[in-house]
Amino acid sequence: MCVAVLSAVKSSVPTLTHVIPSQGRKAVNAVTSLDDDVFVVRFSSQHVEVYDAKTFTLQGHIAVQRLGSSTYGMTACARNKCLYLSDYENPSVHRVELSGSNAAKKWYVAKGPIGLSVNVAHNLVVVCRAANKIQEYTTHGSLVREICLQAGMTYQWHAIQLSTGDYVVSQWTSPGVVSVVGVDGQVIRSYGQSETSDVGQMKNPASLAVTKNDDILVADQSNHTASCQSTDQRAVYKNWLCQLMVEYDGHVVCVWTSHEVDFMSAKRGDKTECWSLMV
Repeated sequence: MCVAVLSAVKSSVPTLTHVIPSQGRKAVNAVTSLDDDVFVVRFSSQHVEVYDAKTFTLQGHIAVQRLGSSTYGMTACARNKCLYLSDYENPSVHRVELSGSNAAKKWYVAKGPIGLSVNVAHNLVVVCRAANKIQEYTTHGSLVREICLQAGMTYQWHAIQLSTGDYVVSQWTSPGVVSVVGVDGQVIRSYGQSETSDVGQMKNPASLAVTKNDDILVADQSNHTASCQSTDQRAVYKNWLCQLMVEYDGHVVCVWTSHEVDFMSAKRGDKTECWSLMV
């Protein structure tokens, strides 16, 4: 069991560039990056592994006390120089300083926190699946906004705020759905068909990423792909470069885009599941 990194340039076939050996460590639950570091949290672990973003060598660990085994969300904030991790079963968010002391604090959120993202206001956006809500918090845990999602939206995984102020939300279902919802929680439009790849209907879309043009990148888990849904319905995508981190127990844990991405469709074997993306 290990983590690998793949890259692709103007091609639908990624090439292997790095492998992070597992060395007996457990399955990867979440990945994020900030500056020159990549952060990895594994199942039932009380610490975050820190890797060099260029060499992918292990640099050290950050201890996070009382971190549960159900940590499926992690993101980093460049402005506040911190990590956020979600705890699904013990509904809370952990905030870890990345400057020196690695001081940590946590606060409780609505039931079932899972996917995390940071918006343009540098606030934390939390998908609370069991509560059917999106919550927005300041970096120190003050509730800014709570959005009750439209009835019928189920198994939400991840949400990112678009430049319009609306939110794109993935639903971990098969057939899968990715929806754009307003601040009132009502669905504005939905995507179910991955028209830019040869896969067709999405299956268990998990994590999302958004380009500066508000094109939506989807980690389409059970189709083993990362694909793109254009918010302005454009049919042509070009000039893309990506890196994928793969956990060889069968989970793509990250698609990391290092330049502006207009389209990506990456595939690696029948057993690979695409879970997460970073931009």
